[in-house]
Amino acid sequence: MIVDVLGVTCGYGSSTVLSDATLQVSKGEFLGIVGPNGSGKSTLLKAMSRVLPPLHGRILLQEEDIYKMRPARAARHLAVVPQEAGLDFPFTVEAVVMMGRIPHLKRFQREGPQDREIVCEALRRTNTLDLAQRLVTELSGGEKQRVLIARALAQEPQVLFLDEPTSFLDLNYQIEIMELLNKLRFEEGLTAVMVVHDLNLASQYCDNLLVLKEGKIFTAGRPAQVLTEELIKEVYGCEVKVEQRHPGGRPMLFIQPLIHRPNTTHYRVHVVGGGGSCGLLFHYLQEQGWEVSAGVINIGDSDWQEAKRQGFSVVEAAPFSEIGLEEDRLNRQAMLKADYTILPPIPFGSGNLPNLKAVLEMAERGAPVIVIDEGSIAERDYTGGEASQIYKKLLQSQVHLVESAEQAMAVMEREADGVEQ
Repeated sequence: MIVDVLGVTCGYGSSTVLSDATLQVSKGEFLGIVGPNGSGKSTLLKAMSRVLPPLHGRILLQEEDIYKMRPARAARHLAVVPQEAGLDFPFTVEAVVMMGRIPHLKRFQREGPQDREIVCEALRRTNTLDLAQRLVTELSGGEKQRVLIARALAQEPQVLFLDEPTSFLDLNYQIEIMELLNKLRFEEGLTAVMVVHDLNLASQYCDNLLVLKEGKIFTAGRPAQVLTEELIKEVYGCEVKVEQRHPGGRPMLFIQPLIHRPNTTHYRVHVVGGGGSCGLLFHYLQEQGWEVSAGVINIGDSDWQEAKRQGFSVVEAAPFSEIGLEEDRLNRQAMLKADYTILPPIPFGSGNLPNLKAVLEMAERGAPVIVIDEGSIAERDYTGGEASQIYKKLLQSQVHLVESAEQAMAVMEREADGVEQ
């Protein structure tokens, strides 16, 4: 075993978040840490990566306590790819990746030919060599994520820790990053430990899954052993259907509807969802009895799961795939049937950009559109600015611009009651 976690308890201040965690990670293993929000996933990763010292217990790297190692020495063995990039300063990509060599340099020592060679190789392996002289502030979300992985690889670690490395990334970047991690562990024996929300993604790439619930390890094992209908119901509180494409294959999850409430109004709303942005809105709509459709959402997305759980009609796309022509057509049909189309503050990449284009077309045709705007579109634009341009045109159309799901509901309720806007 390369990493041993022995009875670790962690917390923040007086609050304990993770209790008595014990696990082992083998050399070259790809371990996925999964569980509901607040279950302690990121806390465990922080403890294992020498960021958050345990209140009790020990974490060993090849039988040595990582918290008794000197920081520079620990950094030569362990590297972290954080959830938030934090690349807000106008450094070049090459300079950022060179920061990964700091643990290997003596005090006041400048990088040499070997360091530059290692950085060049890290850039090559992450397909960022052509970005070397670009400023990181000019990069897309997926490009920044690859740069962070390149910086971690420049440390030449034995173990790589990643906190939701594919969140809000386009399909091509998700696959690219997961395939890169797979290649590194098979070709170079790199061990990877990753916190991940997407259970289907975890199932397809991870050797083993560690399931947390309420700050404790619930179970661990191969994806086929862990991702069962019974376990998902107990841990996540929702009904799922688990399927395998062939005997012994990796499982795929499909959510089973739990709620089928009759529509109590004659009004219909279509929600453009994705990326976990619709939970509260779906709840409000279901409570008020609106007839709801949603789309286009990838199967397995948390918004897809919630829409299916609520029994809503969903225009769906295959997991990790871009919106196709047929899905786009069905989505536009659903918008035309709706009394309102709602656009929550979802992130946009090339994969779901047709959703935004469809909303703009509805608005320009004079259809009732409600836009929930909680902040700058630039922070959610992973298209190099294309989404921002479309969004700007949308706001210049005759749309209802609100700041929250509550305000969106208020707009519809007032107009449903006959109050002139």
